[in-house]
Amino acid sequence: MTSSNPESNQIHEVFPYLRTRDAGAAIEFYKRAFGAVEDFRLTEPGGRIGHAELKFGATTIMVSDEYPEYGIHAPAESTPTGSAIHLHVQDVDLLTEQAVDAGATLIQKPTDQFYGERAAKVLDPFGHEWLLGSEIEKVTPAEMQRRFNAMFEEGDQEC
Repeated sequence: MTSSNPESNQIHEVFPYLRTRDAGAAIEFYKRAFGAVEDFRLTEPGGRIGHAELKFGATTIMVSDEYPEYGIHAPAESTPTGSAIHLHVQDVDLLTEQAVDAGATLIQKPTDQFYGERAAKVLDPFGHEWLLGSEIEKVTPAEMQRRFNAMFEEGDQEC
């Protein structure tokens, strides 16, 4: 039975769910690269990981192996997924170096951005893109929009 009270159906949490070709290796990579802590995993008798939960600070990210027979697929090699996970951290330079040392591919080196972050971008070995950022200044939405407009007027659209 559904409730007509909109407050009864409020979203309490959002969990990114990463599907990979080798969840065990992905979990180990996320531990080394980002300091993730594994809460638990469910492994089928054949070894495939059906579900694992990792803590990235206070945030949970779920991981599984792909299950093509159920329409659950990992990213195709060298095909962008259309999504990224943004980790907001104290020291983006240090985390970027740590991720690359663990096996991530550097897409964008840490650079100061118009929106008040020093940001980098890496691709993990499993096809998932990670945006890494540290706050360098407080920027109001109005000032962010002004800087965004100016960036396009100057022809420098790299974000």
